[in-house]
Amino acid sequence: MVPIILWLWLTTTASVAASPQSRPGCQESCGNVVIPYPFGIGANCSFDEGFVVTCNDTFNPPKPFIKSMNLEVLQISINGTVQVNNPVITSNCPGRTNGLDLFLEFPFSFSDTYNRFTAMGCNNLALITRQDTIITGCMSICNVSSTLQTGCFGISCCQTTIPPFLKFINASLRSIDPNKDQNDCKYAFMVDYQWFRDKDIYATRDMEYVPAVLDWTINGTCINGTNSSTGSFCSANAYCSRNQMWSSRCYCESGYEGNPYLPSGCQDIDECAEPSLNRCERFCLNTPGGYNCSCPGGYLSFGYSCLKLPNNNSRTKVIVLGTCSGLGVLLLLLGGWWLRQEVNRRKETKLKEKFFKRNGGLLLQQQLLSDKGNLETAKLFTSKELEKATDNYNCNRILGHGGQGTVYKGMLTDGRIVAIKKSKILDEGKLGQFINEVVILSQVNHRNVVKLIGCCLETEVPMLVYEFIPNGTLFHYIREQSEEFPLSWDLRLRIASEVAGALSYLHSAAAIPIYHRDIKSTNILLDEKYRAKVSDFGISRSISEDQTHLTTKVQGTFGYLDPEYFQSSQFTDKSDVYSFGVVLVELLTGEKPILPPRLEECRSLASHFILSMEENRLIDILDSRVRKEGGKEEILAVANLANRCLDLNGKKRPTMREIVIALDRIRFPNDTSTIKQRCKEDEGADEFAGPWEATSTSTDSFFGVSVSTTSTLLFEKSS
Repeated sequence: MVPIILWLWLTTTASVAASPQSRPGCQESCGNVVIPYPFGIGANCSFDEGFVVTCNDTFNPPKPFIKSMNLEVLQISINGTVQVNNPVITSNCPGRTNGLDLFLEFPFSFSDTYNRFTAMGCNNLALITRQDTIITGCMSICNVSSTLQTGCFGISCCQTTIPPFLKFINASLRSIDPNKDQNDCKYAFMVDYQWFRDKDIYATRDMEYVPAVLDWTINGTCINGTNSSTGSFCSANAYCSRNQMWSSRCYCESGYEGNPYLPSGCQDIDECAEPSLNRCERFCLNTPGGYNCSCPGGYLSFGYSCLKLPNNNSRTKVIVLGTCSGLGVLLLLLGGWWLRQEVNRRKETKLKEKFFKRNGGLLLQQQLLSDKGNLETAKLFTSKELEKATDNYNCNRILGHGGQGTVYKGMLTDGRIVAIKKSKILDEGKLGQFINEVVILSQVNHRNVVKLIGCCLETEVPMLVYEFIPNGTLFHYIREQSEEFPLSWDLRLRIASEVAGALSYLHSAAAIPIYHRDIKSTNILLDEKYRAKVSDFGISRSISEDQTHLTTKVQGTFGYLDPEYFQSSQFTDKSDVYSFGVVLVELLTGEKPILPPRLEECRSLASHFILSMEENRLIDILDSRVRKEGGKEEILAVANLANRCLDLNGKKRPTMREIVIALDRIRFPNDTSTIKQRCKEDEGADEFAGPWEATSTSTDSFFGVSVSTTSTLLFEKSS
């Protein structure tokens, strides 16, 4: 079998080499290297600028170079790799210039399959870093007998694997022991490990270049079997495959060979011309992409074989014919069933691709590729992963229904419990803004904000995957208090402080300021330790950009909406402050934001609260647990803060950062160190350094309202 397989491989290789590899009228090789399309030498000979090759005739024989990076080409494979001469990076080596960093242009990246990052020298710590983050590296040491060492296993030479899609080498060469001499000669390079393992490792140090393998892909629409103006690039009789980076490659279909990127580049293989390519016992008939077998008279065709029929035994003929006919019908039924399954599978695949494009998948791909290496901020889940996680969206897994979709509880394959939101139909005109919000909010990382893990765009409506928060909403605990978990005054203050910190982060510390637009107690979840988590950013709805601020365009909830918003139609950070003020009043009173009908009273909780403050009867509307557990000064301070948040003039409302400071002063009146630490965690130490030493920590006054002169009036009703 081995000689037959070897002969078959040589025959196929020769056949492919004989077929055209370059565009008509273009140079097919440079020196000893074949230049197949999509690479090309000269104008209009390559797929795009990234695949342009120059042929340097000053060498004998001539040498090809990738124009965009000036790297010498050693070999190109149409299966997605190119072997190049990669420079050896040195440090403090006599007669050698210290190597420069190497950055690969699109569409190239270092192959993690074929390459190994290699370092040589004594006391050498070689690292590849990105923005102070170590990507990979290894250490090589020497001892007295190290000159006798063979192989690359850490003595004088070390190797390590690299992550996928690596596009640069910025090797940092330093001594392992910082107290030792840093001026030893050190080497580092990316190398094709199959080439390196057959070489003398010490001779490699004297080389300026070593072979390395680059992966390449094409950035275009992946449509099978076409090559037209639609943007597809695979030829007829070829199929397209996308990788993890959503870039594409073409491959000839089974039974064809050649260059799948050229029009008509995949040619039919004549299996009947070579006996080793077919399994027919007698006659072979070549067909496009395959072949058929037949038998002479007196024989019955059975698969690839021919069964001789008896001459005089008609009963035997009938048995043989009946058996074969039955098997043929069975095979036909099985084939029809398989064909139907295959057709359905392809329809499903095309439908998923359609949904993926319609839901903005290509735009999300572009956003991730341009995100400077932050490629794991939002994971793209497949529809099958989410079906498995939710037990095919079992109704028992439903956590709740909202204005923007249905939320299911699910478990991923790695064991994580998640909440999966099936959104409503998305306006296709807002897909670009929707994808932009997914990218940005997936990078929001705050302990009091529900984390967006990823999304699925292969379904008719987008699916969003969040971390699972087990203990329900703050609204539930305010309305239905129980002895098992009483909503104490201290816990109310802590929850208010955590929500304020989260909103302050979104407004001031996030990469792009984010306005929530729907702050309410039902959107504040409590985790297993009853810590607050702000949720529901309305991602399934469209977004709009207001100058440099990103705002989530949702309608909001009556009772929480800023009155100023109705007049100006401009949603600002102070609008979130107003909604937060309503939540503070809920925590104080235990009432809903819309009160039940009462004679001569306001329907709005906010208006009712403001009127009670003006008439000095705050005590009448407080929740019984708040009156029992809270100190008068603390309650008054929170009430004054809520009153400021509900000011009809947005400019007079405090910022969320000021609210965080005020709440922490109420919680820790005599502990400035705790407040400072909180500010460092939520906002950054630099922004709050300084004022604390000059500011009193007393609870006597908040935003100009004196506790000593007002508390008696507001609480006198109780007496």
